[in-house]
Amino acid sequence: MKHLLKLGDLSEKEILEILNLADQLKYERKHGIAHEHLKGKTLGMIFQKSSTRTRVSFETGMYQLGGQALFLSNRDLQIGRGEPVQDTARVLSRYLDGIMIRTFEQKEVEDLATYGSIPVINGLTDYCHPCQILADLMTIREYKGTFHGLKACFIGDGNNMANSLIVGCLKVGMSFAIACPKGYEPDAGVLEFAKQYGDKFVMTTDVLEAAKDADVVITDVWASMGQEDEKAKREAAFAGYQVNDEVMAVAKPDAMVQHCLPAHREEEITTKVFEAHADEIFEEAENRLHAQKAVMVKLMKD
Repeated sequence: MKHLLKLGDLSEKEILEILNLADQLKYERKHGIAHEHLKGKTLGMIFQKSSTRTRVSFETGMYQLGGQALFLSNRDLQIGRGEPVQDTARVLSRYLDGIMIRTFEQKEVEDLATYGSIPVINGLTDYCHPCQILADLMTIREYKGTFHGLKACFIGDGNNMANSLIVGCLKVGMSFAIACPKGYEPDAGVLEFAKQYGDKFVMTTDVLEAAKDADVVITDVWASMGQEDEKAKREAAFAGYQVNDEVMAVAKPDAMVQHCLPAHREEEITTKVFEAHADEIFEEAENRLHAQKAVMVKLMKD
């Protein structure tokens, strides 16, 4: 494992190794056990999309690991003024020990890894969100104790969250169902990947079919960053694709709920369901910190 570009690049063993290390780091943090595995290391954080959780969790994580993080926005980098990504990658590789990038195009992340000589971590692209799904998987295992025999369902847009959830959940042994409107399906390559899992993967337009007997119910906003001009159109398309009492009634009685945040209450999820499962959702948010620390240790520790 040289980079974290997308979950499709990782084996089940590699995913579980990250999750096991994340559990250990979380335990140590809770018990005041120092773990400065990255002392003297520097992570460059490139943000072409703004974020709350990504910035704070990576910056805090590097501090707790004994290193430092540099916040680099478009205003701080020549890449925002047209410098080729391959030149930026080669320059930053001479200063830094790792790069985290949160951007639009997956190709930009892949190019950084190709032309640079240091680990690259995908903090989010329009295609996938591997760090978030590692945190989701960590949380699911904390609450359920295992992955095998569990069913996860996702209700909403076949976006970067859906793409990574499908890959991550199937790879660790879960079955997965997604309910999305026609025209908003996940990436074609991800759907092709899912075919090898047979009936462990289901895609439907029927929310209740997807949620039936689910152990984990997951959703996300209807309009992601950069899609604000489609808000009205998406609100019409996703009417009925809401996690509410009706959906939770067909899931398992002890089903948990996950949301990557920020949440738009009364759109993709009701306030009632959100607050009933707030502990799980905010544990998921906290686990971004621990899962990402595990990724950084795996990639950047000597």
